[in-house]
Amino acid sequence: MPSVAIVGGGISGLATAHYLAKAGIASHLFEARPRLGGVIQTERVDGCVVEGGPDSFLSAKPWAMELIAELGLAGEVIGSNDHLRATFIWKGGKLIPLPDGVQFLVPTQLRPIAATPLLHWRTKLRMGLEYFHRRGRAGADDRTVADFVAGHYGQEVVDYLAEPLLSGIYGGDPAELSAASVLPNLVELEREYGSLTRGVLARRKAAAHEEKLPLFRTLRGGMAQLIAGLSSAVAGKATVVHAAVERIERTANGFRLCAGGDWLEAQRVVLACEAHQVAGLTRPIDTELSALTGWIPYRSSMTVALGYNRSDLQHPLNGFGFLVPKKERNRLVACTWVGTKFSDRAPDGMALLRCFLGEALDERDEQIIAAVLIELREMMGVRARPRFTRIFRWPRSMAQYTVGHAQRVARIEERLAAIPGLHVVGNGYRGIGIPDCVRMAKQVAERIARG
Repeated sequence: MPSVAIVGGGISGLATAHYLAKAGIASHLFEARPRLGGVIQTERVDGCVVEGGPDSFLSAKPWAMELIAELGLAGEVIGSNDHLRATFIWKGGKLIPLPDGVQFLVPTQLRPIAATPLLHWRTKLRMGLEYFHRRGRAGADDRTVADFVAGHYGQEVVDYLAEPLLSGIYGGDPAELSAASVLPNLVELEREYGSLTRGVLARRKAAAHEEKLPLFRTLRGGMAQLIAGLSSAVAGKATVVHAAVERIERTANGFRLCAGGDWLEAQRVVLACEAHQVAGLTRPIDTELSALTGWIPYRSSMTVALGYNRSDLQHPLNGFGFLVPKKERNRLVACTWVGTKFSDRAPDGMALLRCFLGEALDERDEQIIAAVLIELREMMGVRARPRFTRIFRWPRSMAQYTVGHAQRVARIEERLAAIPGLHVVGNGYRGIGIPDCVRMAKQVAERIARG
């Protein structure tokens, strides 16, 4: 009987298998798809590095970089071209640059804010006066992101900064997302300083002598290099089974799992799949745990990659791309100008655009491409046909940290503590990015190794 069965072969499951293998613990890893990696998928098309899912990870969170170094891939890491970083917001039929000095949605320079056409003068005045925001009890309770941001900077900042910025990460609604779970650093700044602006400036001053890292990092050949590295690292130490786990039951010695009609017994089980899948698998084991994980909502997403002859695009591609606020949105949520953000993503003479769309996954490919091309023509003046297109659909893949999320996760952890040998890991709990998934995987492996 293997020591551990892992359900889910995305970054969370693979990283768990890797850290268990380092501790000398064998595992069986079950993945329903014919490939490993989950939402991490890279293709080479016409010489371009095309990412279907996440294209990078935040440098500020160290866990992904630590894992990459362990795998011997540190030499393959490249950083974002931050000297070229600019983000545009689509408003009123124009792409308007996000003002300099805005750190996420917190202004740190007054002059660019005063000059931008993105915001009304009343909003600009409120943003300046926020510096004098006092500490109070407002930070004690969980609030929606919309309430939190509007309380500091007003509704226009919710609509034209917070909503489009968060849509690219969560695909969610600021009126539903939890400020405590989605913006924990800003909530902490509010608690400590009252003013978010004053807090960000103080933290920046304290970090003035720290090493300046690029905002984003990735691997030269795409994020799938990380999946390949993990797959090689666990080869011979973890048995990969490409089959969906249909049922899990407790036994006197641990658990037994049914996958592809076959049963396998294991002392411990790590559920490294989406929370809604955890809900179905844990129903025979613990109905409250099943209900709690089932209450974590997910949204679907889609990315559309388009490769062009650079000479066919008149747009200067002078930044990382643009965001489309919900108030201005038709289909496009955002578009990344890939070659500006990262070098060596496309060969000379080509340009690669990566567009993000919402939840209509059942449309035919040609309908989706036609809709994207119409909007790119309006927003960027693109009239040429692309040399190639690729569409990646991700059903129910983006976890939504709605109000009360932290309390739900705490209760999930309490229920798990009462079921020895059962663990969960993934983007549904305490962080959605690659570094957070790696951190949680390492923590779970360490708990298992301690017995």
